[in-house]
Parts: sequence; structure tokens; C-alpha cells
Amino acid sequence: MTFSIVARSADGQSWGVAVASKFLAVGSAVPAAVAGVGAVATQAEANVAYKGLALSHLDEGATAEVALQRLLEEDDGRDHRQVGIVDLDGNAASHTGGSCLDWAGGVTGDGVAIQGNILAGPEVVEAMKTSWDGSAEEADLGRRLLAALVAGDRAGGDSRGRQSAALLVVREGAGYGGNDDAAVDLRVDDHADPCTELGRLLDLNDLYLTASTDEEKVALTPELKTELDDRARSLGARDFHAWVGTENYEMRVGDGDSEAPWVDRRVLAILRDTSGDLA
Repeated sequence: MTFSIVARSADGQSWGVAVASKFLAVGSAVPAAVAGVGAVATQAEANVAYKGLALSHLDEGATAEVALQRLLEEDDGRDHRQVGIVDLDGNAASHTGGSCLDWAGGVTGDGVAIQGNILAGPEVVEAMKTSWDGSAEEADLGRRLLAALVAGDRAGGDSRGRQSAALLVVREGAGYGGNDDAAVDLRVDDHADPCTELGRLLDLNDLYLTASTDEEKVALTPELKTELDDRARSLGARDFHAWVGTENYEMRVGDGDSEAPWVDRRVLAILRDTSGDLA
């Protein structure tokens, strides 16, 4: 009922899972990951305990294959389970129990485990693997995982239809304000086209919840600050700073505490477009 991809980034700094299914809120059941430890997807007749157990085994130094073997040895329902694991070093392991419903199976490669059950056919995981292998130059793990998920969906995906999708990516200090490891944690719980909707949410995640690159920063000169304050006031805000807080763009401005103040070029464009001509 589910197809997923579990992977580590080429630079060894990020781990993640992308998953889709004809199942309500698949993101609540299937994916788990911890930066510097690894990632796991549990599905078919999912044993959600696998998430914590697998990550615990990995954190204790087990490889993906060893962690998988420990899970299966301790589970009488192993024949009904499907699971993919990628460890700290990018080792990958995947299991499809003999009682999983057709089509069911998976493939692994360097830093990636792909698996699915009740699929249109093996072409689903094959399309995902082809997408993954062909996107090695993409540095953004979330984008790479989503592209593979979309490829699987286009190849037929879950044979029963579409309902939900999720994307989880972790990296040290990548969370909001740098206080946790959740670079991306998005879920589409019930939607006619969940993979497309997940892509829309990922675009919003990049805008609202990721830090600006140096190339995206525009120096906030006194003249520009005056302009932005005026534009923010025209929209009913006290000043630019208040408008930023109202619109949740805190990750896209710099207040000058540790560097010269700046504003992200996209936020600048949004404010100018929204406020229009001030003349």
C-alpha cells in the first residue's frame, strides 16, 4: 500500500525519507530519521516500533543490515513487514516479507533503499531508482527524494490510488532557529494528488524555514530600510520588522546582531509586489 525511498545525501550530512500511499496520513506511520544516526521507513503491515528500535540500533553502532536483522529476529510478524534502512555511513538495507501483497519488493544502492507494496508493478521502484541515480548532482536531499517519489507515482505508484505523502529530512542544526535537526518535515495527509501537493509545500518550506544563502542577501541600507518601513505601513504593519513577524519571514532577514543587516531578495520582492506603487 506504500512506496518509499530512504537515503543519505552525497555529502554524508543529511538523511531522509519520502513516502506516498493510498493510506490516511502515511507520514505519521512510516518515516523516521535522526541526524548523525540514519533513517528508516516501516510499511506494509507497518510495525511502528521499528522506527525507534532501528534508530536505537544504529545509534549503538549497528550497520543498516545488522539493525534490520535485529528487527526481524525480534518480530514474529516479519513476513508481513516491509522496511528500508540507511545508516550513518550510507549503508542500505531493505526487507520485503513473503506475505506482503503483490506487487511488493525493493532495491538498494549506495546510500539508498527503495521499497513498495501493493504497487502497479516493479516499474515503480525501478523508476524511483533511475531518478535517484540520475540526480546525483542535486545537492538538496529533499528535492532529490521528492523527485524519486514523483517518478514512482508517475510509474503507477500504489495500485489502489493516491491519498497521502510525506517528506522528512534531517541535518545537524537545520531546524527552525537551528535548535533541532528537522530540515524538512512535511505531510500531506489526505489529497487527490499528494505528491504534487508535497512539492508545493516543499517550496514554501524553503521560503519560510530555511536560511538565506549569501547570494540571496540584500544589504539593508538606511534608504532601503526606510522604503521597507513605508511599504510595511501601507499594508497596516507598524514597520518592516513587524511585517516580517506577521508574515513569518524571520528566517529570511538579518537584524545586524552578528553581521550587517540584510533582507532576502525574495522577501524584498514579495513586499514590493504586495505594497505596489507608493507614489
